[in-house]
Amino acid sequence: MAFMKLGSKSEAFYRDGQSWHCISGLQSDVTIEIGEMSFHLHKFPLLSRCGLLEKLIGESHSVDGSVCALHLGQLPGGAKAFELVAKFCYGVKIELTSMNVVSLRCAAEYLQMNEDYGEGNLIAQTEAFLSEVFRNWTDTIKALETCEEVLPHAEELHIVSRCIHSLAMKACADPKLFNWPVSGSNETGRTSGASLWNGICTSTKPQPISDDWWFEDVSFLSLPLYKRLIQAVEEGGMTPENIAGALVFYAKKYIPQMNRQSSFKNLNSASTISIPSEADQRALLEEIVEILPNQNGVIHTRFLLRLLRTAMVLQSSPSCRENLERRVGLQLDQAALEDLLIPNMGYSVETLYDIDCFQRILDHFVSIDQPSAAASPCIVEESQLMEGTHSLTSMTMVANLVDAYLSDVAADVNLKFPKFQSLAAAVPDYARPLSDGIYRAIDIYLKAHPWLTDSEREQICRLMNCQKLSLEASTHAAQNERLPLRVIVQVLFFEQMRLRTSISGWFFVSDNLENSQNPNSVLGLSKNDGLDRGSGIEDMRERVTDLEKECQSMKKEFHKLVKTKRSWNIFCRRKSNYVNAKSSEQSDTKTQQQCANGHQHHENGDLGC
Repeated sequence: MAFMKLGSKSEAFYRDGQSWHCISGLQSDVTIEIGEMSFHLHKFPLLSRCGLLEKLIGESHSVDGSVCALHLGQLPGGAKAFELVAKFCYGVKIELTSMNVVSLRCAAEYLQMNEDYGEGNLIAQTEAFLSEVFRNWTDTIKALETCEEVLPHAEELHIVSRCIHSLAMKACADPKLFNWPVSGSNETGRTSGASLWNGICTSTKPQPISDDWWFEDVSFLSLPLYKRLIQAVEEGGMTPENIAGALVFYAKKYIPQMNRQSSFKNLNSASTISIPSEADQRALLEEIVEILPNQNGVIHTRFLLRLLRTAMVLQSSPSCRENLERRVGLQLDQAALEDLLIPNMGYSVETLYDIDCFQRILDHFVSIDQPSAAASPCIVEESQLMEGTHSLTSMTMVANLVDAYLSDVAADVNLKFPKFQSLAAAVPDYARPLSDGIYRAIDIYLKAHPWLTDSEREQICRLMNCQKLSLEASTHAAQNERLPLRVIVQVLFFEQMRLRTSISGWFFVSDNLENSQNPNSVLGLSKNDGLDRGSGIEDMRERVTDLEKECQSMKKEFHKLVKTKRSWNIFCRRKSNYVNAKSSEQSDTKTQQQCANGHQHHENGDLGC
């Protein structure tokens, strides 16, 4: 720490309660009151150094020769600063440090302690020492922190701007090139893998200094000064990634809501840091969001979502939340599902998770792809997909994310059909190489909402492309009683077409392999190669047989489903026919018996039929 010694005399003051007295032996003729503290001094040492005191004492006329009393309640630094000023005027030894130089410089300016009242006066001495302070990183930070005690005066003397400029210049520079005396130099100066022998380091390889070496040092500044420092380093050419990292560090330190902890403790001490109020945290969060770099990707999506969730808890302004939603939407492809499951705040909400928030985030992402939404991705040029809009890979990642999100929220019975449909339809069909994810979400939604009408079931099933279902998903869908019959027919139809294509492909490959077994072939195949190809053909034929069996089994399942749906009508129809046949048969039997009896009577001479 830099310091400067002024004066040569030994201590000439002593304190008695709330009063300071000079031990020179002469009776004091002036009393200066600052707050509750009183200084009993002599006029001559003060008049020779302070222009303001000379003026005030001259204006004060004591007819009866009583002690002159002055009030300096507006003095920067208060009684503590005036104590050092009085000692300087008396030539007593004092020490300038980075912790008191700012208040002394402001007090000297207020008291008009310039060169007109003696060479080497306090203004010149403090200015010379400030130049030494600005050369050191740690001393500059301490001086900037003390500026808050005398902020209006420090601003007027440009001390704050000079401190910020000095810090910004050092933060933007490479510490390895300029050898800035940064904080924690003991750690940065240590050698990697160093071992001590009798206090001597045996290794000479220094550890590299990371880009975030200044984050913690400047985090002790208040928000207004911190914002000015961030703006200064941005103007100094610092990378947006570094600026974003500093803001993340600052936010995590002073917004305990983001840490998911009930207590906010300092790791270096057992004492608990006072937790800021929710109003202070809300103001801090809104300010940090405003100064975040606008470049896409410089801030991790997980941190942005944590900021958004905290903003909802703290009830931040709508503009703050909209800003965060827009930032998350621009890089939604980098998000994780667990971070997007933001709980609904309040007691009057319907769904468990804030689905409207996710819808807005998704709309921001999709809005960037609007130029290519009207055309197929095959028509849009590759450069346009990569530069002007999201790449196809990013769209596919978001599509998978949306399907997974829908699968998690589909079990909520309060999730309305229009919201589910709107979320699923926001992603274009070409972004889904497979429809297994959206099918799973639809199946869960249908299971949790059995009261949906047939029309709504058909509408929700149109969200998936049956041609893009995997074999496992198609098999499950063909046996899913919750799906409409038309969808099951489509699934079976496309699966049969797929099987036919596969069988044709296998036969084509098999024929080519059989033709390639010519011994006079240019390739000169050996016997072992012929055996290997023969075994490969047998494997293909077995696979074809298995596919045929699977196709036949699916056809049987389809017929069973059709028969199940029509079973009651067929049963009723058959039962009515059976009853009619029975009654007719009984009538015919009775008639035949009557005819037989009549014939017997006729033989006996009676009337027959």
